[in-house]
Amino acid sequence: MAPPLLTLKNIHLTFGGNPLLEGTELTVAPGDRICLVGRNGSGKSTLLKIAAGLIEPDQGERFAHPNATIRYLPQEPDFDGFETAIAYVEAGLGPLQNPYEAQSLLAELGISETQDPATMSGGEARRLALARIIAVGADVILLDEPTNHLDLPAIEWLETTLRSVRSAIVLISHDRRFLETLSRSTVWIDRGIARRIDQSFAYFEDWRDKTLEEEAAQRHKLDRKIVREESWMYDGGVTARRKRNVRRVRELADLRKSVREQRHVQGNVRLAAAASGQSSRLIADAVNISKSYGDRPIISDVTVKILRGDRVGIVGPNGAGKTTLLRILTGSLTPDSGTIRLGENMELVTLDQRRDELNPEWTLAQALTGGRGDQVVINGKPRHVASYMKDFLFEPQQARSPLRVLSGGERGRIMLARALAKPSNVLVLDEPTNDLDLETLDLLQELLADYTGTVILISHDRDFLDRVVTSVIAAEGDGRWTEYAGGYSDMLAQRRGADLGQVDAKTGKVALVQTSENSSEKPAGAQPARRKLSFKDKHALDTLPSEIAALQAAIAKLQSDLADPAFYGRDAKGFAKTTAKLGETQQKLASLEDRWLELELMRAGME
Repeated sequence: MAPPLLTLKNIHLTFGGNPLLEGTELTVAPGDRICLVGRNGSGKSTLLKIAAGLIEPDQGERFAHPNATIRYLPQEPDFDGFETAIAYVEAGLGPLQNPYEAQSLLAELGISETQDPATMSGGEARRLALARIIAVGADVILLDEPTNHLDLPAIEWLETTLRSVRSAIVLISHDRRFLETLSRSTVWIDRGIARRIDQSFAYFEDWRDKTLEEEAAQRHKLDRKIVREESWMYDGGVTARRKRNVRRVRELADLRKSVREQRHVQGNVRLAAAASGQSSRLIADAVNISKSYGDRPIISDVTVKILRGDRVGIVGPNGAGKTTLLRILTGSLTPDSGTIRLGENMELVTLDQRRDELNPEWTLAQALTGGRGDQVVINGKPRHVASYMKDFLFEPQQARSPLRVLSGGERGRIMLARALAKPSNVLVLDEPTNDLDLETLDLLQELLADYTGTVILISHDRDFLDRVVTSVIAAEGDGRWTEYAGGYSDMLAQRRGADLGQVDAKTGKVALVQTSENSSEKPAGAQPARRKLSFKDKHALDTLPSEIAALQAAIAKLQSDLADPAFYGRDAKGFAKTTAKLGETQQKLASLEDRWLELELMRAGME
């Protein structure tokens, strides 16, 4: 067996009086593919920095093979002192390496050798940092969140490249698909210690759950033993056979101490979105919209309809126009041409991929309350900010901590907490998975599955898209966008088996097809029969909007009446009658909206 290239033994490290790592160990052998997993704040990035030799532990040993080359990719690479991309990459090469490697990688990644790193976008900067790491051909590559800011094509390129290198790899990532593809061993950082299984991440969660169940069973046995010993002691057991009994008392004290010092599993994040009134059936109806920046088309003649309850994912390379399309569909940006019609009674909450709105000097409490007292209003009910913080795994003593001391994952949880506290019936999420740990991602997915409103999101996380969305709008290049039913994997399957004859012969543009589970397949070239609008249909189209508006106003009034906390105590029968009337009115509204939508689709088909 080959000697290890890198070893960490009995690593201890304390931050701010709290132990972060306690006897943590890590061994990296030639050819290893190790993923480090654990909650945000568990010490994954810190352990990787210790492995890279950038941080000295309080206690423990780090051994690196004297002939081994080790390279480290931080979450935020430092480009200071480098005026061009090629200068930055070449600075990482060894004395005997050919500079052509750097030039070839930059060309493959679409980065100009003369580009100034200071002017690069987040995705370009990440690709440049990866080029410097990969070009070296190091014996050990340490990667901290390598997929951050990368688009899907770049992530897939990175997967292919890393699978082909001979280097040992240790990586941290929140991208499940990426971890499953690359890892062969999994190291779980949990309460300061590292546990390892020589299996890929695909097997990790079952193993983790089993480990925690066994730990809970052991803790229960220990608690029961303490109860038995305390019962013996208080029933007079100390007085007889004094020498042996003193030992039992001492052992009881040791048992109590072990329970006190035992670091219990941190609780789960509790996510729940604040509810709002129901939106109209139609969320957004974009017809033949186009948008260009200069001579570059971002969106070309695209038609899309989003209905209440849809879960829509928008995917494409960086710079394709995902955010532009999202802003048009939510009404914050006007297209150059075409029409966009938005629904009624929509309450949007947006989670932006940037953390710019978080002032680093705010305290955690100020970020959640807006600086207004110590209460957060959730679903119309006030909650103390310390209680709400605990839902997102923050301790009460952190309430006065400035945001600048938080990790990227903790700031991500703060953004979620701020967004979910606002009432909404439409959630707009731009890269919501950035910096979230896997457990928080699981809970976010569950929240979105239970959310009764509409979700429109941008993401490069393939597993997240597969678990959450019901359709994907994908960039096809040159401003063309196509909608596919299902998640990201469904999109790939449909692309592979698609008949690319869905292209307009005159415009050469891919049509955006609205799909549904009930739609039937039509033979190629077949034209659906078009029904003409009758006089009654035309009259309904003219009168239905006012009827719908009247019902929406009635629903708002009924909801306002029911919100009175004294209503039930004052008039229980009236409360029940109002509740029943609200249900009937909402049902009637849904029926009228369905009828209006059906007529609108008929009219659109005739034009």
